[in-house]
Amino acid sequence: MSTIVSQNDDDDARLEKAPDPVITQADPAAMRQEDVAAAQAPQPAPAAPVQPERPLWLRLCFIFAGLCFFITQGLGMNLVMANIYQLQGEFSATVAEVAWLSAAYMAPYATFSIALFKVRAQYGLRPFAELSIVAFVIANCLNLFVTDLHSAIVIRFISGMAAAPISSLGFLYILEAFPPARKFSLGFSIALTGTLLSAPIARMVSPSLLAIDGWNALYSMEVGFALISLAMIYVLKVTPPPRAKVIERMDILSYLLFAGGLGCLAVMLTLGRFYWWFETWWLGALLATSIALLTLMAFIELPRKNPLLDLRWIFSRTNLHAIAVLLVYRGISSEQSSTAVSFYQQLGLLNDQTITLYALVLLATVLGGAACAWLMLTKYVDTAHVIALTLIAAGSFMDSQSSNLTRPEQMYLSQMMIAFGAAMFLPPVMAKGFGAALARGAPYLVNFITIFLFTQITGSMLMTGLLGSFVTLREKFHSNVLVENILLTNPLVAQRVSQLSGAYSHVITDPALLRAEGLALLGQQVSREAYVLAYNDTFLLISVVSALALAFLLIHLAWRRIWPLLSGNADAAPAAQS
Repeated sequence: MSTIVSQNDDDDARLEKAPDPVITQADPAAMRQEDVAAAQAPQPAPAAPVQPERPLWLRLCFIFAGLCFFITQGLGMNLVMANIYQLQGEFSATVAEVAWLSAAYMAPYATFSIALFKVRAQYGLRPFAELSIVAFVIANCLNLFVTDLHSAIVIRFISGMAAAPISSLGFLYILEAFPPARKFSLGFSIALTGTLLSAPIARMVSPSLLAIDGWNALYSMEVGFALISLAMIYVLKVTPPPRAKVIERMDILSYLLFAGGLGCLAVMLTLGRFYWWFETWWLGALLATSIALLTLMAFIELPRKNPLLDLRWIFSRTNLHAIAVLLVYRGISSEQSSTAVSFYQQLGLLNDQTITLYALVLLATVLGGAACAWLMLTKYVDTAHVIALTLIAAGSFMDSQSSNLTRPEQMYLSQMMIAFGAAMFLPPVMAKGFGAALARGAPYLVNFITIFLFTQITGSMLMTGLLGSFVTLREKFHSNVLVENILLTNPLVAQRVSQLSGAYSHVITDPALLRAEGLALLGQQVSREAYVLAYNDTFLLISVVSALALAFLLIHLAWRRIWPLLSGNADAAPAAQS
C-alpha cells in the first residue's frame, strides 16, 4: 500500500511539472492573477479510496484488533482510578496526591487527538500508525521503572500523549471491517461499545494483579496488551486515505493555545474536588489561565479562512444541541463510572468484592451495544435513546434506596440496567454528528472530534467533579442533621455509646476515656450514614435528570410527528419518525 501511495505521489509530481501549452501562451499578468486566485481558493478534498472487498475472517480480525486497541488504551486510563486507594500505599501518598496521576494523563490526552488527525491526513496512515504504537509501547515500558510518585506523574503525562492516537486507530480498524452503508450503524455501535469495555475489565483484573506485584503487575499487563496491538498494526493494514496538505503554520500556535487551555481545565476539574474548589489558590489560577488561552485561541481562529477549529460551526444551533445531549449522557453515565464506585469504597468494599458485579456490567454493556446496533439498522433509531434513558432513570432510582447494608448483590440488576442503557445512548448521536461533519467536508471531522473529546473527556471530568462535590455537600448537610439528634441525655444514645465502648473495656479502665472511645466510634457510624444518604441523594438526582431528559425526548419525538400533520404536509410525517 505504501508503494501505491508513493507511485501516486510520483505521478502527481510529474503532472505538476508538465507545462500546459495553453497557459504558457497566456498573458503573464493574467497568469499571475490566476495563480494567486488558485492558491487562495480552497482545495477540494481528495476522493476517498475504494475499500477492497474483504473476506469475513479478515473483517472479524479488524474488529478484534480495534477492540483490542480500545481495551489497551482504556486500561491505561482506568487502572489508576480503579486502584486510587490501593496506590496510596504503593507511593505513600494521600488520595489528592495520587489523583495527580489521572490529571497528568488527561491533560495531554484531551487535545492530542486533534493534532494527530491532521498529522495523519498529511503524512499518511501507515507511518502514523506504526510510529504511534511504538511510542505507546515505549511509554508503557517506562511505567515499569517508576519508583516514586513524582516519576509516576511524569510517565503518566507521557502515557497520555502516547495513548491519544490508539483510540483513533481503534475507530479506524473497526470501521474498516464494514462497507460504507454499515459504517455509521454497525461500525459505530461496535466501536463505541469498545470504549466502554476497559472500565469494568480494569476493576475485574486489578485485585489479582495487585496481589502479585502491585503497580508493576498492573503495567506489565498493559505492556503485554500494547505489544499485542503492535503486532496487529504491522500485520493488519487498513485502507490508506489519500494524503493532503492540511497543516498550516498558524495551526501550530492555535493548537498550543488550545492544548494549554484545555489541559489546565482538565487538571482543575480532576483535582478540584480533592483540594476543594475555593480553598486552593492555584485551582483558580489554572481556571484563569485556561480561559485566557482559549480566548486568545478564539481571537486567532475566527478571522482565519482555513481555521484549525471552525468555532462558528462548532457553536451553531445544531451542534450546541449535540453538545447538550452528550453532556447529559456524561452526567447520567457517571452514576456507574464514578458515583457507584465511590459508594462501594465508602462502604469499605474493595475491587475483589465487586468482580461479579463488573462481570455482569461487562455483559450488559455488550448486550446493550448489540441491541443498539440492531436498532440502528432500522428506522427507529430514536428508540435507542428512549430505552437508554428509561433504563438509566429506573436503575438510578433503584440505587437511591440503598443503605449501609447494601452489597453488590443488591445492585446487580440496577447496574446492569444502567450499563445496558449507557451502551445504547452514544452510537446514534455519534453517527448523526459524523454524518453532518462529512457532509460539509473532511476538514470538519476535526471540529466534530473536538466536540466529542470536549464532551466525553472534559465533560466526564466536569460531571465527576460536580457529582463528587454534590456528595460532599449533601454529606455535610445530613451529618449536621444527624448530629443534632445525638445527645448523651437520650437513653438510646447512651446505650449505643456503651455498647460500642464495650469492646475496649478490657484494655481501657478509665471511664472518661472509654466513653470518648465510644463517642468516636459512634461519630464514625454517623459519618457513614451521612455518606449513604448523600449518595442516595446523588442517585436520585441522576434519576430525575434522566427522567426529565426522557420527557423532553418524548415531547420532541411527538412534535416531529404532529408538526407535519398540522402544517398540511402529511407525507413528511413518516419520514419524521426515522
